[in-house]
Amino acid sequence: MKRVNYAWVVLGLCFFGLLAAQGARLSFGAFVAPWEASFGVDRATVSFVSFISFLVYGFTQPVVGRLVDRFGSRLVLSLSVLLVGLSLAATAFSRGIVELTLIYGVVASLGFGGASGVAASVAVTRWFNTNRGLAFGIIEAGMAAGQFVLVPTSLVLINTLGWRGAMLALGGFGVLVVFPLLLLLLRSTPEAIGARPYGEGETHNAQLNKFSVEAQPPPTDAGSPNLRAVFGSRAFWGLALPFFICGVTTTGMIDTHLVPFAHDHGFNTGVAGTAVALLAAFNIVGTLVSGPLADRFDNRRILGALYFTRALSLLLLLAVDQPGLLFAFGVTFGLVDFAVLAPVNVLTSRYFHGQSIGFMFGVLSLFHQVGSAVGAYVPGLLYTLTGSYTVSSVIATFGLLAGAALSISLPSTNISRRQSLPTGAS
Repeated sequence: MKRVNYAWVVLGLCFFGLLAAQGARLSFGAFVAPWEASFGVDRATVSFVSFISFLVYGFTQPVVGRLVDRFGSRLVLSLSVLLVGLSLAATAFSRGIVELTLIYGVVASLGFGGASGVAASVAVTRWFNTNRGLAFGIIEAGMAAGQFVLVPTSLVLINTLGWRGAMLALGGFGVLVVFPLLLLLLRSTPEAIGARPYGEGETHNAQLNKFSVEAQPPPTDAGSPNLRAVFGSRAFWGLALPFFICGVTTTGMIDTHLVPFAHDHGFNTGVAGTAVALLAAFNIVGTLVSGPLADRFDNRRILGALYFTRALSLLLLLAVDQPGLLFAFGVTFGLVDFAVLAPVNVLTSRYFHGQSIGFMFGVLSLFHQVGSAVGAYVPGLLYTLTGSYTVSSVIATFGLLAGAALSISLPSTNISRRQSLPTGAS
C-alpha cells in the first residue's frame, strides 16, 4: 500500500487550526447584540471593538510572516491558538466595553493574527510542490468551515449559556483540544521529519496551461525582501488594492453585520443562523472549487469574475424582505467570498518568487485586514447615523466593481524565476 505523504496530514492540521481560531473570530457578529445589551452601548461602539481587532490582526501579518519564515508554522500556529483560547476565556470576564476592547480587540487579535492563513499558507508552500492551488483552497475552506460550525454554535450557546458562557466554551475548545494537536503533530517543513514535499520529482503534466504554478518549487527563505521593488510593482498594487476592498466587503461588513442586519429586518435567531450557515457552507464549496481552478486557469480572470459576482450579490442584499432572499444572498455571497484567497495566494507565489514568501503573504493580509477594519466600523457608524446598511452596501458594490477591473488588468503570470522581483534589502 502506498504511504500517504505527511503533507496531507499537515494540511489537515492547518485546516483544523484555522477552523477553530478563525471560526471564533468570524463569530463576532453573533455577539454584537448581546454586547450592546450587556454594556449599554450602541452599534457604532461595538463595531469599534471589531475595528480595533482587525487593525491589530492586520498589522501583525507581516510580522507573523517573518516569524513563520524564522521559527516555522508549527510554533507560530500552535502558540497563537493557545493565546486565542486563553483570551476568549478571559473575554468572558469583561465588565465593560474598555476591558472588552483590550482583551478581545487587542490580545485575542494578536492570537488571531498568528493563527491565520499566513502561517498555514507558508506551510503549504513548504509541503506542496504540486497541487498548491488545491492545498490553498483547502486551507481557506478551514476558515469557511469554522464560520459554518462556530457561528451557529455561538448563537446556540449564547441563547443557552449567555455570551459569557459561550466565550468560555470557545476558549476551552482552543486550549484543551486544538492547541495540543497542533503542537504535537504539526511539522513546519518536510525536512523536519526526513520527508519530501508532495509532488517533488514528479514529471510536470505538459497539458497544464501557462497559468499553472504546479511546477514551481517551494520558495526559498529570502533574508530581507526588496521593499522598493515590491511596492513599486504593478503586480503588488493590482493584488493589494482589490484585496483591501475584499476585506471591506467580507470579514469587515458582511461577517460583522449580517446577523444584526437579519435581526433588524425582523428575522429571528434561527433564520439569521441559517443564513450564516448557508454562507459558510457555500464558502467551503467556493474555496474547494477555486483551488483546482487556480492551478489550471488565468487567476486574473478568476479574481475579476469573483469580485464582479460579489458586487451583484450585494445588490441582492438591498432587496431582502423575506427569509428566502436572505438565504439566496448567503448562497451567492458564500460562493465568491473566501474563494478569492486561492488565486491571490497562487498569484503571490508566482509574482514574488524569491522574496520572503511569509512576508509577502503577511503584507497582502495586512491590506485585507485594514479593509476589514474599515468594513466593520464604517457600516456600524453609518447605521447609527442613518438607521440602515443601504449606503454601506452601495459603496461596497462600486468598490468591488473597481476591484474586478484592477484584477483583470494585472500583468501576465507567465514569467520565469529570473524575471521575478529581486531579493535584498531596499
